[in-house]
Amino acid sequence: MKLFNFTEVATYFFRKKDPNRKTNFNLKSMHFINKLSMLMFLVALIIILFRHVL
Repeated sequence: MKLFNFTEVATYFFRKKDPNRKTNFNLKSMHFINKLSMLMFLVALIIILFRHVL
């Protein structure tokens, strides 16, 4: 049973930019905040699991 597919999260960081899509400051900042929040969540999850094991 798959609860969550982590490939979506992993591929979000390594996507190529679409040359046909226009970018503006709002879109760039939204993607930056999304990436930052996912990284912070994953780091916190690793810290919680590490503390739980030890």
